[in-house]
Amino acid sequence: MFSYIPSEEHSITRWRLVVITILNQRELSVDTEQVKEELSKKGYTHLVIQMGRGSYIPKKSSGEDGSLVVDYFTFSSSIADYLTSASLVISHAGSGSIFETLRLRKPLIVVVNEDLMDNHQSELAEELAERKHLFCAHPQTLYQVIQSLELESIIPYHPGDATPVAKLINRHLGFPAD
Repeated sequence: MFSYIPSEEHSITRWRLVVITILNQRELSVDTEQVKEELSKKGYTHLVIQMGRGSYIPKKSSGEDGSLVVDYFTFSSSIADYLTSASLVISHAGSGSIFETLRLRKPLIVVVNEDLMDNHQSELAEELAERKHLFCAHPQTLYQVIQSLELESIIPYHPGDATPVAKLINRHLGFPAD
C-alpha cells in the first residue's frame, strides 16, 4: 500500500494522485482500463478508490509495469486527507462530497448516478458544471470527459455565498423566488 500523503522523497511534483469515491455497483464503470489509460495519458500516476456498499473489489496495481499505482479502501472517518493530497477527484454526485471537494479547490469530475428517480444530485452537478466549477460525466462518458479535461477552465467555487445554490434548490422545490 502506498502513502496518500506525499513525503519529501515522493513530492507532489513527482506523482499525481486521483481519488475516486464509489457508493454503489452502478458507479463501478469508473474503475475501467479505459479510464485508467486516460488518467495515465493526462499524467496521473496514482489512483486510490474509496469503495462503498457492494461486493466489488478493485484490482490493485503496484505500477511496476508503468501503469497507474492503484489501491483502495472501504471506509475512512474522514476522507479529507485523501482529498487534500489529490490532484483530481472523481466522485459520485452526493452534495457533501461535491462541496467538500470544491471547498478544497480540487479539480472535480462528478459521475452522475442515472438510477436515481428524482435526480436532484444530477441537477446540482449539472448546474455546477454549467457554472464551470466542476466537470460532469455519466458512467459511460467518464473516459471521454477525462480525454477532454482542461483544468484551467475551472472557476473556483466560493462557498461564502450559498444564495445561488439555495435559489436553485428553492426553484426546484417550487418555492417562490425572493
